[in-house]
Amino acid sequence: MGDTQTRKADHLRICLEEDVQFRKNTNGFDRYRFLHHCLPELDYNEIDLSTTFLGKTLGSPFLISSMTGGTEQAKIINYRLAEAAQTYKLAMGVGSQRIAVEKPEVTDTFAVRNIAPDIPLFANLGAVQLNYTYGIDECLRAVDILEADALIFHLNPLQECIQTNGDKNFKGLLDKIEKICSKIPVPVIAKEVGNGISPQMAQYLVNAGISAIDVAGAGGTSWAKVESERANNAMQRQLGQTFADWGIPTAECLVGIRNLYPKLPAIASGGLRNGLDGAKAIALGADLVGLAFPFLQAASDSPEAIDNLVQLLQAELKTVLFCTGNGTIAELKQSNTLQNDNK
Repeated sequence: MGDTQTRKADHLRICLEEDVQFRKNTNGFDRYRFLHHCLPELDYNEIDLSTTFLGKTLGSPFLISSMTGGTEQAKIINYRLAEAAQTYKLAMGVGSQRIAVEKPEVTDTFAVRNIAPDIPLFANLGAVQLNYTYGIDECLRAVDILEADALIFHLNPLQECIQTNGDKNFKGLLDKIEKICSKIPVPVIAKEVGNGISPQMAQYLVNAGISAIDVAGAGGTSWAKVESERANNAMQRQLGQTFADWGIPTAECLVGIRNLYPKLPAIASGGLRNGLDGAKAIALGADLVGLAFPFLQAASDSPEAIDNLVQLLQAELKTVLFCTGNGTIAELKQSNTLQNDNK
């Protein structure tokens, strides 16, 4: 197993077995609550969770966020998740495809299009690789492997600082991102990995041609803690612990970006753990709601566990719509039923 495969395997093991979540409830959604409607004037069975994203119709606004690939365990996880995504018409991302671009023999651990022919699939590469020999050919290869509907560029400067021998040259990346956006035939999504995207950073990215933003804010898995667990020296381990809770809360990212770009396709991820969090994100302007850790746990268990999770998420979201008097996702987004307790 090569270095990148070992890292992928380590990431799965650490996320599943170690305590690498943010130490505080920092996703920001705890400061919001819905105004309850005691008489919703709705038939629960007629509530519609369907939505659209980047022109694709979905059964509900949940995204199986980018997680893994490149190992046999990752293949099992991706295939199980793809089956569920197809069944429930959910969008799905995969983990960084750098390993598949460089080692074609592991391509099958990512290639789930035959399992999920109808859903939006998002390819994924680290934007920093554009400073390490990657260009349009590698980006097209990642898209082709997945037969993807969009390409995610993940932005992970903190993780690279903590990771042993991380790629830390982020200089000049914006111009290179802009060149890829102008050449590639699919939309490009900018995504953090759990430390958030501020409105100012979103503005730079949109001006460079990014089509959508996944805020991936603070509150869920801390990749500083993950890399701290993998570190091979005491300084890197301590560095990861120092920055374990670094980042902008997901709700704060979403509100700030929505104020700047009311119509920009936006994904809320980062510490969302249930359909109530998802409903709050939608009410704050998210088009999709991304979850990773809950899906990773379920997929590591069984296909039935994934079914149970999706059904629970949908029931939680549907309950919010019912108890706030909203019959559709569009109505929830336009309602004024979410209250900020801090105001």
